[in-house]
Amino acid sequence: MATPITVEQSRAIPIARRQAFDVTLPIPLTAIFSRRYALLPPIKQVRGQDGIWSRVGQSRTVVTTDGGTMRELLTDVDAPHSFSYRLSDITGPMRPLVDSIDGTWEFVPHGTGTMITWRWTLHSRALGALVMPLITSMWRGYARQALELLSAQLLMPEPTEHTPD
Repeated sequence: MATPITVEQSRAIPIARRQAFDVTLPIPLTAIFSRRYALLPPIKQVRGQDGIWSRVGQSRTVVTTDGGTMRELLTDVDAPHSFSYRLSDITGPMRPLVDSIDGTWEFVPHGTGTMITWRWTLHSRALGALVMPLITSMWRGYARQALELLSAQLLMPEPTEHTPD
């Protein structure tokens, strides 16, 4: 197995850290990973999730539009600072390239808002090591896109009750 490679992407969002964390941890993956970036597909669905995504030890299966799947295990929750997970049992086009991925989302106060950083540590297979520069370049664009969609979700106005005149 090749040396793990870490990539990350950050975005400052004008929202309190606690609120950013509380919305991001349980957000439906299809809400922020709904767009393809180069060869990286959107998430089509999540299967086998038991309740709201919030407890260490929970697992689920992530299904991508290219037919790939991966098992996601929530490995750490340190509210409101960070949460981490591991992607394993990867199938589909990524299987020959990546053995597993350790992911982390971090939330750090930044001015009047929060700097959100999404980090992946990729544990590649031998074949994957050859194309890892291409994969990490595509991932940065994919992550930038996901953080834009997350920002839109976080900044969405709360629904207000409408009372008839």
